[in-house]
Amino acid sequence: MKNHRIHESIYFAAILTMIAGGIDAYSYIFHGEVFAGLQTGNLTLLGIQLGHLQFKQAIRYISSIIAFSVGTVVVREIQHKYKEEQANLRRYIILFFEFILLVAVSLISNVVPNYVSSILLSIAAAAELQEFRVLKGKAFTPLMMTGNLRTLMENLYDSLKFRNIENLKKARDTFIIMVSFAFGAALIGVFSIFLGMRTILIPALLVIISMISLRYLQKK
Repeated sequence: MKNHRIHESIYFAAILTMIAGGIDAYSYIFHGEVFAGLQTGNLTLLGIQLGHLQFKQAIRYISSIIAFSVGTVVVREIQHKYKEEQANLRRYIILFFEFILLVAVSLISNVVPNYVSSILLSIAAAAELQEFRVLKGKAFTPLMMTGNLRTLMENLYDSLKFRNIENLKKARDTFIIMVSFAFGAALIGVFSIFLGMRTILIPALLVIISMISLRYLQKK
């Protein structure tokens, strides 16, 4: 975390990425095979359903895409309201907002249609992605693993070809991010056996850990 703000550290990014992987896995498993954050996947599945003339099935993907868009706009408005001098407060607000949405999903998933839960999860995913986009001063995403895979291989290749230690460090960090995403999804897979629809509380717990970590590490 040297020379970088706490919320840009690899530790913090790994927690956020586990949350993102968990939310997407939960949404896919329990809510009609719709992704909360991976909108590329939703667009692909939307296209397939439209191609099969399954318009009713297509609606669930459209609702997630719209919800993600709305979540982005909501958080963008929060960012405009709380400028850089209030950035720490803003991060707490957005993480708490995400936490509330995840807890709400755990409480209502058994009594509302799948698309309602998917909408809330997509807003939560958008909130995280919009606010936390920097890792050690560089662009970062806790959601889009295709881009991260490209970044990993590019830096790994350059580190070997040019013996560049900085490229190797970037490759290491990107690898940690990708493993964290898969681990977050794996947690959902494991705990879903025991917790069912309450499994979304696992990412919610990780959000709490991220908030505590943010506060604790700020004091270091």
